[in-house]
Amino acid sequence: MRPTDLAREHGLSTQAVRNYEESGFLPPAERTPSGYRVYTEVHAAALRTFLALIPAFGHATAGQIMNAIHAGSLDDVLATIDRGHEQLLRDRSTLDSVSRAVQDLTDFEPVLEPRTIGELARRLGVTPATLRAWEEAGILVPSREPTGYRLFRAEDVRDAELAHLLRRGGYPLARIALVVDQIRTAGGTDTLGAALADWRRRLTARGLAMLAASARLNDYLTARAPAP
Repeated sequence: MRPTDLAREHGLSTQAVRNYEESGFLPPAERTPSGYRVYTEVHAAALRTFLALIPAFGHATAGQIMNAIHAGSLDDVLATIDRGHEQLLRDRSTLDSVSRAVQDLTDFEPVLEPRTIGELARRLGVTPATLRAWEEAGILVPSREPTGYRLFRAEDVRDAELAHLLRRGGYPLARIALVVDQIRTAGGTDTLGAALADWRRRLTARGLAMLAASARLNDYLTARAPAP
């Protein structure tokens, strides 16, 4: 098989195929006496596997998996795949927690006037030091009076209430900061529903991509296995 034969199946350029080989994503190709690359069905299976791994684990991790295969490090391959599944499970758990927390926010009394740090701390039953720690983590972004005192507007109170719910669920501050940022980007809890639904669709697509990639990976490992 020529580079063009591999490239045509996936709508790639022949240079992309050569680049994948040079990066170790494909096994080294044999060369003709004149220096042209000669690929086989094993190379075609490797390319199918690499391209299937990308939507499942990302480009960089897909490359790591292929390099580990060609280095004979099957344990590293399986460990990388396991970490990907663990991350997907954590993301699903976070999504479920955020969905529940956002639903719970509808039970809170709306805040019309800005709150001081002491007033917000009493509302949530936490200390002002806790709120300052959340601010340092990027969860809260209160405004400041000319005197330097913090003022928490309605959206800041919403973020603090969500952070409080997630913190009780055991989530670390860094992960809570990411969730709160998603709510800010979505424009609030009302519009977050669509964002959460899209997030769930993307997690489902990643899970299905992992299944498809596993099938391709099994085919490739079988194709590489020496004949009995």
